[in-house]
Amino acid sequence: MKSLTDATGTPVHLGSQPARIVSLIPSITEILFALGLDQEIAAVTRYCTHPLEKVKAKVRIGGEKDPDLEGIRRIGPDLVIANMEENRREDVAQLRAWGIPVYVTYPRMVEEGIRLVQDLGALTGREAEAGRIVREIEPLYHEVLVKTAGRPPVRVFCPIWRKPYMTINRDTYVHDMLRVNGGENVFGDRVERYPEVELKDVAARKPDVILLPDEPYRFRRLHLGDFASFEEMPAVRSGRLHLIDGKLISWYGPRIAEALRTLPMLLRR
Repeated sequence: MKSLTDATGTPVHLGSQPARIVSLIPSITEILFALGLDQEIAAVTRYCTHPLEKVKAKVRIGGEKDPDLEGIRRIGPDLVIANMEENRREDVAQLRAWGIPVYVTYPRMVEEGIRLVQDLGALTGREAEAGRIVREIEPLYHEVLVKTAGRPPVRVFCPIWRKPYMTINRDTYVHDMLRVNGGENVFGDRVERYPEVELKDVAARKPDVILLPDEPYRFRRLHLGDFASFEEMPAVRSGRLHLIDGKLISWYGPRIAEALRTLPMLLRR
């Protein structure tokens, strides 16, 4: 029997290697495919997009916030994988009430995002595959930490929404990804995890770099104009406003390696 305690402190017991897995998180779906669980993945959300050709063939069971619970029940999964923040507590509770094992994830640091690959490998009987992924990521992770430890961090503003502008505090995975790669989140000290901010507040924090991800809000080139009038902002003066793939800062698993190769170049001094 496989048994792991999830992020909610709930022990998840599996009598055997899972044969029907439902993923309620896009980044988790990508990890499961990377682990070679193509046949075992029974259903994914409508927001699961990678790897594109493989997810296209899978049953869709709604979104993170509105999953088709009865549809999941009909599939009869022996494992559902969810996230503490992205999925609703009541949905997880209902699935568990039906006797469906639900493993809830909640990485808030890059190191935890790496460990999650190992945990999912252990849970699904793909330890060897997980080990190969982790062996690619860990040397990059430690190399970047060493390089960034010896220099002052670069002040970064990274919004996640527009109208109103929203960003992240230090209690988030995105914050830690910026930290690891040499960035200092200029709103890391805010009490709210996802504080609303005005651009005048951003200007007052004097970011050296502005990163505009394409998810959860899809920032595009036209949105660079929002900052044009704030010429006193170091990032604006130097032209260091970057449109980036949002998966680099918010997805776990194999995406971490890509982030560790890409972000240090954007956050260099």
